[in-house]
Amino acid sequence: MIPIRDTIPSRRKPVITFAIIVACSAVFALELAIGPHALDGFMYLFGLVPAHYSLPAWRQWAGSPQSLWPFGTYMFLHGGWLHLIGNMWFLWLFGDNVEDRLGRPRFLVFYLSCGFAAALVQFALSPGSDVPLVGASGAISGVMGAYFLLYPGARIVTLVPVFIFIQLIEIPAFVFLGIWFLLQFSGGTSQLAVSSAHSGGVAFWAHVGGFLAGMILLRAFTPRRLPWRTKS
Repeated sequence: MIPIRDTIPSRRKPVITFAIIVACSAVFALELAIGPHALDGFMYLFGLVPAHYSLPAWRQWAGSPQSLWPFGTYMFLHGGWLHLIGNMWFLWLFGDNVEDRLGRPRFLVFYLSCGFAAALVQFALSPGSDVPLVGASGAISGVMGAYFLLYPGARIVTLVPVFIFIQLIEIPAFVFLGIWFLLQFSGGTSQLAVSSAHSGGVAFWAHVGGFLAGMILLRAFTPRRLPWRTKS
């Protein structure tokens, strides 16, 4: 299922959402500019490598300094064009409405907090991994978790394959996001069964952790003068 748009117009321009997209795109342009030889070191320095924190021997061998910055910087890195475009599309689709509800400064802090929480969950479930965690999807999952609570009745216009045909179908947001969450949880549990220190691929648990963090943190970040939830 590929989401195309939602049916909830935002009242204000999504300045912070757009700024995050620009920032991620600028960092990706930097990745392309530094070339493939330097890119590995760049990813290991600014991506989140769980083994840096859980395996002192590995950290000593890698020679990278231990710091907490990767828990924030990882969410601005991406592993390729499709990775970047997919993440930014989901952020644009769901972020404008959540930013509209929370307000711009709150939304920025909320987004970064969800990304940090997503990294903690991924780290907790794969502490020995030496593969850098990169991508904004954990933070974006938090935005999706907030959208799930704020706009459960919104419609998501979605491309759905039906046999050999492609159909545009309006799916309630709580159904679309519920299915998406179940797929991430299923992928994460399957990954645990076959995981290894060198396995890469999709960081399903970062998605799960970010989504749940968004749901949990939403109330704390919602302005008190506004209703916490709508039925639209």
